[in-house]
Amino acid sequence: MDLKAGDVVILKSGGQAMTVAEARADEAVCVWMGEEGELFRETLPLAVLEAIEVADDDEDEDDDLDEDGADDEDAKANKVA
Repeated sequence: MDLKAGDVVILKSGGQAMTVAEARADEAVCVWMGEEGELFRETLPLAVLEAIEVADDDEDEDDDLDEDGADDEDAKANKVA
């Protein structure tokens, strides 16, 4: 597996998404936020990690715009009013 800092991974067995802070030859230092906002950091072997794709929030925002660049929610509110 070819990981680099900034990649998002999960354990192959499942669980929470983690960000690679440092990639090494056979292991990666991963960080993630706990449920109560605490930051965790752990060095894990590459064999237990799987890279995942994360949706870019900026792309989602573009989907909410209509042809003239107005926000769909704004357009709906204007029609109701």
